[in-house]
Amino acid sequence: QVRVVESGGGLVQPGGSLRLSCAASGNIFSINVMGWYRQAPGKLRELVATITGDGLRNYADSVKGRFTVSRDGARNTVTLQMNSLNPEDTAVYYCNAALRTGMTYWGKGTLVTVSS
Repeated sequence: QVRVVESGGGLVQPGGSLRLSCAASGNIFSINVMGWYRQAPGKLRELVATITGDGLRNYADSVKGRFTVSRDGARNTVTLQMNSLNPEDTAVYYCNAALRTGMTYWGKGTLVTVSS
């Protein structure tokens, strides 16, 4: 079993930056892919960024060039560095861990609000 917990959300002005962190625990060596998703008011949950066990990264077009996803060598912590934030980035951000079996685990989410 895997548990993931997000942290780092908060209120930031447009153009500002935030760094989100996702801490995984349990059977972390079974994790194949970790990713960040977000759900804005009135919208469906969407993929933000993912990182695979071999270091491949994928980003949504809306965040490419502004966000960076990283993980440590132990694969128990994944961060999302968010720069040049705009109000459209306002959402609850969720961390996801996908095992090699295909089973996925979700965190409870952390709220990011971009507003002046």
